[in-house]
Amino acid sequence: MESRGRGIRLQVLTPIPRGGSLGEVSERAQREVDRLAPDRVRERFLAEAGLLRPLPDVPFEARRMQPVSVSRSALVRLEGAWYSVPERWAGRSATAWVGVEEVTLSRGEERVSHPKERFGGRRVRYRHYLRELSRKPQAVRQVASELTAELGEPYGRLWALLEGERGGHEAARSLARLLRAVAEHGEERVRGALEACLDEGGFDELALRRSLAAGGERREVAVPEALRGYRVESASARDYDRLLPGGAL
Repeated sequence: MESRGRGIRLQVLTPIPRGGSLGEVSERAQREVDRLAPDRVRERFLAEAGLLRPLPDVPFEARRMQPVSVSRSALVRLEGAWYSVPERWAGRSATAWVGVEEVTLSRGEERVSHPKERFGGRRVRYRHYLRELSRKPQAVRQVASELTAELGEPYGRLWALLEGERGGHEAARSLARLLRAVAEHGEERVRGALEACLDEGGFDELALRRSLAAGGERREVAVPEALRGYRVESASARDYDRLLPGGAL
């Protein structure tokens, strides 16, 4: 066995193989071992396979379990690296399962998994901070590209539309208000309502709110005949900023 192990090390693991992940390196090494294995080795293994003891009912957990504390910023430090968790975990305890390539953090029935970072690394998902971001439009503007990529479509399409029509500052305010709705109603429900809204040719924030309040069903409001000739123009929130210091229009 020692001779076979030394032979594999010299044939397959010299020089030290490299790859994008440990799994990729392992699969490539296994294929090379299978290719180089003599026929008699394969024959002996097949003959002995039936004599091996059966696997246990519960698979072996090849990860290290470690209790951890969540910071007030909803971050967990493991082996010198930082990982984000949902903001509602802030200041509480959690459990970390540390594997070779992945770190899983759990609290109750909730699970969050991250690719394992090196010492000093940082892995943050902005979707973990939706309520906090909903109160900070400027922060939303700074992380908009990463956040919309995490949320997926149609949020990228929405951000491009808002930024083109209203500019970055107002687009961030609108997206921040939408994040508050996501935190309250859930991603999937808001996603469906948003897709329906955008498919109609634009982003009607008031109609979207009504749709969410009605459980996803859009209700048409009848306009009295006497009011149908009036047109209400929408205003930008920044138009009112001039009134705050006492200025005049």
